[in-house]
Formats: sequence, C-alpha cells, structure tokens
Amino acid sequence: MKIAIVGYGTAGQAAAIFLARAGHAIEMFERSAELKPVGAGFLLQPTGLGVMSALGLHDAAVERGARIDRLHGENAAGRMVMDMGYADHARDSFGLGMTRGALFTLLHAACVDAVSIHTAIRIVAISADGRSILDDAGHEYGPFDLIVAADGASSALRAASTLAIRDPLYPWGAMWCLLPADGWPHVAELRQRYAGTRTMLGVLPVGMRPDVGGRWLTFYYSLRGARIDTFDTEALAQLQSDVAGLWPELAERTHALTDPAQLNRARYRDVVLKQPWHDRTVFIGDAAHGMSPQLGQGVNMALLDAEALATALAEHTEIPRAFERYAGLRRRHVAVYQHLSRWLTPLFQSDSRLLAPLRDRVFGPFGKLPLARREMLKILTGTKRGWLH
Repeated sequence: MKIAIVGYGTAGQAAAIFLARAGHAIEMFERSAELKPVGAGFLLQPTGLGVMSALGLHDAAVERGARIDRLHGENAAGRMVMDMGYADHARDSFGLGMTRGALFTLLHAACVDAVSIHTAIRIVAISADGRSILDDAGHEYGPFDLIVAADGASSALRAASTLAIRDPLYPWGAMWCLLPADGWPHVAELRQRYAGTRTMLGVLPVGMRPDVGGRWLTFYYSLRGARIDTFDTEALAQLQSDVAGLWPELAERTHALTDPAQLNRARYRDVVLKQPWHDRTVFIGDAAHGMSPQLGQGVNMALLDAEALATALAEHTEIPRAFERYAGLRRRHVAVYQHLSRWLTPLFQSDSRLLAPLRDRVFGPFGKLPLARREMLKILTGTKRGWLH
C-alpha cells in the first residue's frame, strides 16, 4: 500500500520502519523544517524494549542508554514514598533511561533510506474522500491507501476529527533539562523527591547524547502550567532555591543553569478517543492517547502502537478489519494507563493539601504488601494489560 505518516516522532518513526519492512511505500510528513528530537529524556520500560528488539535495535539502545534497576521516591522529611526494584517483577527485568536524541538517532538511521520524508509541511486535515492530506497552505498530498496520524498530543488531525471524547490540558507540567552525570551516585536509579504535591523533583540517568560526549541525567521540575508558560530568570532562581532546600546533593548541578532557555517546557494532555481510527486514517502514539507522564509510559505506548498497527495490517488486507484489530490489540492496555495516569497525577502534581499526607503515609506500607507490590510493579514496567491482568 501507499501510506502517509504524519509526524516524525517516536510513533511515526517506529511505524514507518515496521511498515516499510512489510513492503509498503511510506511517505512521512513533518511540520518542523529540521528533523530533530524534542525533549530531554525518558524511561524505556520492558514493553518498549521488547518493541526495540522487534525493530532490531535493542542492543544499540542498551549501549546508548543507562540501565535502571530501581525507582525510589521520598518526601521532604526523608520518608520513603516509593521503592520498587525491577528485579522484584522479574529477575532479568530492567528499565532503560535514554536521551530523546539517542532514540531519535537510532530510529532515524533505520528510517532515512527506507521511506520518503517531507519536512516543513504542517498537515492539518484529511480530504473529503479520506485518501489525501492537506497542509495549512491548502496544498494536497496523495492519494494514499492509508493515513497514519502520529502528530503528537496536540494533533491537528485529531482536532479536525470528531473522535475525541476528552482532550484537555493537564493543569500541571514540568521543566526539563539534561545535566552531566559525572559523580552522580544513583547510576541505576530513577530518583524523585516531593514537597507536598506542589513540588516534585526527579533525576533519571539517561546515558549518552548523540551530539555531546559523556553520560547524562534528565532533571525535571514540576510546575503549574501557567508558570511553565512564563518561566523566566526569577522562576529559575526559585527552582534552584527549591532544589537546594529539598535535594542539597543536586543543588550544585542545577546552580550551573544560568539561563531559563536551558530548560525545556513540557505540557500534557488527557486524550481519549471514541476509537483510534476513522475511514482510512488511524491514530497512534500521543495523538491517540496523550496522558500525563507520571507513569513514564509515553514512548513505550508509542512503540507498542506502531508494532500493533503493523501486526494488524499483516493479518488483514481489508483496512477496516485491520484498524479494528489494531484497536483491539491496544484497547485494554491503553485504557488502564489512561485511568491510572488521570487518578495518580493529582497525588504528585496538584494544589491539594490533603493528598500529599495521604500519599506519604499509604504508598510505602501499601507497596510492601505482596499483592499490591505485584500490581505496582506491573504498572511500573508497563506490563499491566488489563484491570485483572
């Protein structure tokens, strides 16, 4: 088939690789003039690592990333809130911290010779017959047999459709940046610290950058959305003060930040669709199910979507049946994480004065109960496929 993929992020790149290898002719459309990653770093879970294996990129990813064996979170008083080890889920289980640049480079190398890539084209609509795509200047591209919308949480194609049941911005987001990892003691741990629900700091080892040598950490700092949009020199000073008070061993690294532009702004949407397809267009990644990053599943969900779509198209030559199969493969898994993300986010990012004491008293002891710990580890590793599985 002749397939258009809109968006050159993780979901679009992975889908392009799978579908090109299956013999389809792929044209990709990216609104940015330059092909480059967006964001600082992320945690690749066992689920995402499984898809990287299917792409033939597992070992290359591990070489460039940082193995993560543990998630540890504590509050301002030093009380342990979360402490989960991947080995408690399965003996050989681990996460992988990666920079966005490292993953982008791996996927791009597999894409660039296999697909046709168009840049600086912002696709905003589907033609009336469902076979062509239109950009914001009114130009039409196509016809295509199938259109894959992978244009992110703020998807223009989703906005132009009638599929969205929910699509609000979360009131909170985060500032992100990369910091040198030299001398950082927690080389295999995602570490978080909380001051109530209004301040959350996190540090994730993410391995190598393709543009600069050394090993790196992703640092993130929780903020209300309005403060993210106006983050300035005064806000940077407040960030550094919060870090000094809550996490002194991290303060020297964040004090090296001198310009608000050194941090990336991140906002999130809570996206729920009636179904992830219509006519000849199918939605994948954040375009299909944007959610808070609280559970660290975004990149993994994108990779799983790409693999499921390729599987469905390999099983069914009729597009409606293939799309139904794709939706069926992803339905329960996506629904579980959408609900959990929506419910858990206020425990870590909100204005509530009541939720933090509840979280701090309950999470630690609850996580030590065998059944609860098993389910929490499934949630962490991305392997919880339904409410009863």
